[in-house]
Amino acid sequence: MAGGYMGKLLFVDLARGELKDEALSEELCRQFIGGYGIGARIIYNRQKAGVNPLGPENILGILTGPLTGTRAVCGSRYAAVAGRSPLTGGWADGNSGGNFGPYLKFAGYDGIFFTGISAKPVYLFIDNGKAELRDASHLWGKNTYETEAILKAEHDAETQVACIGPSGEKLARIACIMNKRDATVGRSGLGAVMGSKKLKAVAVRGNQKVPIADSSTLNRLSQEHIADLGKAGPGGESMLTRMRKYGTTAGTEGSAHNGDTPVKNWGGIGVIDFPDASGLSGDATIANLARHEGCWHCPLVCKGFLTEGTGEYKYPANVARPEYETQGSFGTLCLNNNTESIAMVTHICNSYGLDTISGGCIIAFAIECYENGLITKEDTDGMELTWGNHRAIVAMTEKMARREGLGDILADGVKIAAGKIGKGAEKYAVHIGGQELGMHDPKLRSPFHPDSPSAARYQMDATPGRHTQGFGPSGLRGHFINAAGLCIMGYFPVDPAKYLAGYINAATGWDYSWDELLKTAERVATIRHAINLREGINPLKWPVHPRIVGVPPQKEGPLAGVTADIEAQVYWNLGALDWDRETTKPSQKKLLALGLEDIAKELWPEAARPGR
Repeated sequence: MAGGYMGKLLFVDLARGELKDEALSEELCRQFIGGYGIGARIIYNRQKAGVNPLGPENILGILTGPLTGTRAVCGSRYAAVAGRSPLTGGWADGNSGGNFGPYLKFAGYDGIFFTGISAKPVYLFIDNGKAELRDASHLWGKNTYETEAILKAEHDAETQVACIGPSGEKLARIACIMNKRDATVGRSGLGAVMGSKKLKAVAVRGNQKVPIADSSTLNRLSQEHIADLGKAGPGGESMLTRMRKYGTTAGTEGSAHNGDTPVKNWGGIGVIDFPDASGLSGDATIANLARHEGCWHCPLVCKGFLTEGTGEYKYPANVARPEYETQGSFGTLCLNNNTESIAMVTHICNSYGLDTISGGCIIAFAIECYENGLITKEDTDGMELTWGNHRAIVAMTEKMARREGLGDILADGVKIAAGKIGKGAEKYAVHIGGQELGMHDPKLRSPFHPDSPSAARYQMDATPGRHTQGFGPSGLRGHFINAAGLCIMGYFPVDPAKYLAGYINAATGWDYSWDELLKTAERVATIRHAINLREGINPLKWPVHPRIVGVPPQKEGPLAGVTADIEAQVYWNLGALDWDRETTKPSQKKLLALGLEDIAKELWPEAARPGR
């Protein structure tokens, strides 16, 4: 087995209570790397199309990459995947940092797959290669903080826990999976999938070493990488300095006004509708900071945890500092400049297990519905759900987390909520394929993917609406980063060919060239898309809300007159990938070149007939 892998997967049948180990083949690893790459390959093979996303046949996976738990910079990530998302009906994945991913490998496994539905709440406990299902009745109903604390007390402080909160238990379609109080698998509704299986948590502990083929080279590359991150950037500060001080909040105030962060449910203009964004500044987020903390062995140390709230909002100590995406969704999108209220909704979402991106988007949608008379005070239990009303924003977020009143409707996302509210609410439901969008406006060039077609990636990735995904050739690097178990934040200002190829070769003992690395990433992107095609999903058929691309264009502000040419972006990149420009099917030639013969036969059956 190649270095970087523990060489073992665990398959859990929750209905029968059966657990089975399977060896992880090196061929599978070379073809799909890890994370959602291996997850997609296994689910494509083992799950049929058309299953209920919240039913027993939907497979849930939790997987690491070969660089998870190694000294590769930012090697802390794990992915959660499912064959179908309860939000989009298509492929589901998300990834998270924290400590859970490395410790899953230290416990002896590269990944876990769950099928079936347990008759009662359970959690999976893995102790240095020994796995067992245990009763979780005493955990059901507990929030994520409590669940983690209880399991650590029952086992030991080194035990790492990935769990759902009450929102996942109640199958909120925007529910997420949490570890380390704030590290979140936020997108695709995977917390609801976990809740549907009556799986409360996965707890792991172990001290096994991740095998490394060439540890001296990997360690040298890591030292050079950290030195590169410590070099001053265009603004005079290094990536290390900025991230250690502010996390991702350093630029939120400026982004609210330069057109990067969407405003007023994607319909506003920051400099006009939200002129005071001081409550979202980096300095505002560290005013009551108790400590900095990073994910496992990460040099960026970008996480911040707060002292106890002493003002209007009495959140407990050690609530995570809100990060950029949360500031955007509950801040600019709702015209909310109250720093403490955003800390409070961060606490609510993290403890109940809700995606903060979707959460803020849904509140903004509800505010616009309220402003236009589609919902009333009777629906909101007397709240004035208006722009910038931070008290109402906090209160409605808690109702959503608990699935109470109007919050019960909102907890399933804007697409479903708009259908239930009716009266033309779809006009205000900004989403693609059922997934709310990340907080970067594609009419402005994305800081995450400066060379990427920003509008097209929101529509065309297998998991739509994702601000950290790319589409087309420029997005392939990101797929490799995700599949390898790395965090993208460490790879913006450095040479990706040097570090990505260097790390994977040092860890595994392979001899990947940069071109081979990109081909592997393309294979990963393609099989994720193939799962959607098998579900009957053509992303070109997903409507794109006109506000996302600037139709009609804004008349003032930094994006005045700007319309993102999504059709041209999509057209060019489909051609570059050799995907059909109408059906989006990858060509038979492309699939065969990527070694995806089985998918080629399924998508092009006429070409496999005798005589052709």
